[in-house]
Amino acid sequence: MDALLSAISVGRVPFGADLADEEGIVEAIPTPGSFAASDLLAANVMIVDDEDVNIRVVQKQLQQHGYRNFFSTTDSGQVMAQLHRRQPDVLLLDLMMPGVSGFEILQKMQSDSSLRMIPVLVLTAMSDRRTRLQALELGANDFLEKPIDQAELAPRIRNALMIRACQNQLRSYATELRSAVLKRTRELSRSRLELVHCLARAAEFRDDDTGRHVIRVGHFARLIAQHAGMPRPFVDMISFAAQLHDVGKIGIPDSILQKPGPLSDEEFEVMRRHCDMGNRVLSASHVSDRILFDDEIPGTATQPWSSPLSRMAATIAMTHHEKWDGSGYPAGTSGKDIPIEGRITAIADVFDALNSERSYKEAFPLDRCFEILSEGRGKHFDPELLDVFLSCREDIERIQFENREER
Repeated sequence: MDALLSAISVGRVPFGADLADEEGIVEAIPTPGSFAASDLLAANVMIVDDEDVNIRVVQKQLQQHGYRNFFSTTDSGQVMAQLHRRQPDVLLLDLMMPGVSGFEILQKMQSDSSLRMIPVLVLTAMSDRRTRLQALELGANDFLEKPIDQAELAPRIRNALMIRACQNQLRSYATELRSAVLKRTRELSRSRLELVHCLARAAEFRDDDTGRHVIRVGHFARLIAQHAGMPRPFVDMISFAAQLHDVGKIGIPDSILQKPGPLSDEEFEVMRRHCDMGNRVLSASHVSDRILFDDEIPGTATQPWSSPLSRMAATIAMTHHEKWDGSGYPAGTSGKDIPIEGRITAIADVFDALNSERSYKEAFPLDRCFEILSEGRGKHFDPELLDVFLSCREDIERIQFENREER
């Protein structure tokens, strides 16, 4: 699909080539010969000339060849309005007319995106080179010298209509292609986010048999980022990346995760490792961790993947236990040296952990949760981000209710 889009963007797709993707989403562009003659004869033909007799002559000649849909005007001042209203398939245009000349009409059509693709055949008694060049530069497709030769008229009209038909097919094809690409992109994005959530829940099931904690943390992180004025892409991304904050718990023994009492110093040291483990799982910073994708050649050098979501999730996994005053782990980073996604997730994670039941504790009442967070202002938590969170109590309670435990 990427190769196809690239080829289209630089105009290297052969006309009439079979452009079907692996699931048949995209069909071939019709070749010129695939347009039925009856379709061309049903085309809307607009004739503009200040002499009514010239219009009637051209129309009669075209009727003899089977064309049947015409509209015309001798008033050049009405041409643009009729073009917009009727959208003809081909325009036969006189150049030298009183009021608005054919040159002016061509110029206006070229500056109007809805009209510039209409094929224009110039009807003119002027055959000098300068006139022809000027008309061509303004977008004319072909010329018919007056008096009109019927033997020339029919094939030139047919050729112009073939161009129009091809343009319409290409436009329709491009629309269908964009729709197919958008649909496939949405499906891939949805699948990726579903996998993110499944991975997050897999880790959370180790000490929370509902997995709702990670969902609430994602919502709380989104709430903070949104009310802190973060850009929309950041807000959307952190709502999923924050769900992976504890994915490193996959590597922590159950005897520590599910211990009903306080952890010993040795056990706590093991628990602290989940930050680095989560970072390794999500960043794949080691060559041995790399996934070999279909377009990569075995034996060639590869780089860690560069997905923004993976990078943000890895940063969160590594830094969500850091504290504003530098007393956190694993690196003891302080203040704004802690990445903002880690500072946001720290607030969301601690709040929900306080308000959740675990094997080693009961859930704290909501008011007490807010009190504990306030006590950590400027110590554990970024004071500005904490104030943002505390100002959203109504939204917090709504998120809790909509994602409550169902044990």
